[in-house]
Amino acid sequence: MKAIAIIPGLTTLSAVERPEPQLLTTDDIKLKVIRVGICGTDREEAVGGRALLPSDQRDLVIGHEMFGQVVQVGTSVTHVKYGDFAIFTVRRGCGKCRPCAVNRSDMCRTGEYLERGIWGADGFQAEYVVDKEQYVVRIPEELAAVGVLTEPMSVAEKAIEEVLRVQAARLPDLRDTTEWIKGQPCLVAGLGPIGLLAALILRLRGAKVFGLDIVDESSPRARWLEGIGGQYIDARKIPGGKVKDSIGKMEIIFEATGIPSLEFSLLDALALDGAYVLSGIPGGDRPIEVHGAKIISRLVLGNQIMLGSVNASSNHYQMAVEDLLSAQRQWGSHIATLITHHYPFTEFTAAVMNHDDHDIKVVLEWQ
Repeated sequence: MKAIAIIPGLTTLSAVERPEPQLLTTDDIKLKVIRVGICGTDREEAVGGRALLPSDQRDLVIGHEMFGQVVQVGTSVTHVKYGDFAIFTVRRGCGKCRPCAVNRSDMCRTGEYLERGIWGADGFQAEYVVDKEQYVVRIPEELAAVGVLTEPMSVAEKAIEEVLRVQAARLPDLRDTTEWIKGQPCLVAGLGPIGLLAALILRLRGAKVFGLDIVDESSPRARWLEGIGGQYIDARKIPGGKVKDSIGKMEIIFEATGIPSLEFSLLDALALDGAYVLSGIPGGDRPIEVHGAKIISRLVLGNQIMLGSVNASSNHYQMAVEDLLSAQRQWGSHIATLITHHYPFTEFTAAVMNHDDHDIKVVLEWQ
C-alpha cells in the first residue's frame, strides 16, 4: 500500500510502499483511511525536527490526525462494526506507570510512551491502518465532513476540562462545572486549529470569547472565529500587555501560540481566581527577561491557576465528538470551513510545505 514517510532528523518526505496491515488478534480493527490532517508537528518532522523511528524500521510514516472507515474487525470487537466511521487515538502507553495502566497515556509518568506518526510508531498517512479496539473512537456519520478535527479538538477538550474541574473544586457551590464561565470573558491566544477549536468549546459552554492573533480581520481565521460568535483582536493593534486595558480581565486565557514573551505578558489580563491554560510549546531557546517576583505575587494574591496540558485521553476524544455534533447543529456548515484546503494524497509535499495565514486546517484526501 502507499504511505508517506520521513527519515527523522533529515529533510526527507517521500511516498513509500508498505505491506498492507492485517488483523493479528481478536481485538484488532482495520480502517481504510479517508483523510488525515496536517499540523505543525508534521511540518516540524518534515524539516528534520523531533521524531523517532520505530525500532525495526528505516523510516517513519507520519500523520496523527486521521479519519477513516472500518473495513474489518476482530471477533471480539464490539465498539465498532464494518462500515462505521472511526479514528484511532495517537499515544500508546509505556506499560509501566499507573496512568498508562488505566488508559491515560496522556499523563504518562515515565516518558516512555509511543505516539503514532511522531514517536516510535508509524502514523496514519497511509491507505490502511490497524490498531486495537482500546484506541478506537467511533465517529457518527453526521460528522463525516469534520471527523478529522476530532484529534486536535481532543487536545483543547482536555485542557479546558481540567480547568473546569479545578474551578469546580475551588467553588463547590456551583451547580455545574461550566456555570462560572457562562457569559464571562475568555481569551484564546493563537488562532490555529487548536486555538479556534478551544474557542468553539468555550462558546459551547456559554463564554464570551475573544481571539488574539496577528492576521488581518478579513483572514479565514478571524472570520471563522466571528462565525461562532467570537470577537477578533489584532495583536498588532492591541498587544498582549494591553489586553487588560483595552478589553478587560479574562476568566480563562487559553494560550496556543508557544511564544514565551506573549505568554507572560498576557498574565496581566487574567482575572482574580482566573485560570491560564498553556498548550503551545515554544520553539528555540532564546532567553527572555521576566519579573519573577511580580508574576508569582500576582498568582498567589489573585488565587490564579497556570496549567500546562498536552495530548488527550479517549474520553476527551469522545467529548470532542459530542461537541462537534453540538457545534454543527448550532452553526451548521460553518464548522467544516475550518478545513481550508483539501489536497489529494499525491500532492503531499505541497500540503505539508506550503502554509500561510490563509490556511487553518489542511488535510490530505486518501479516497
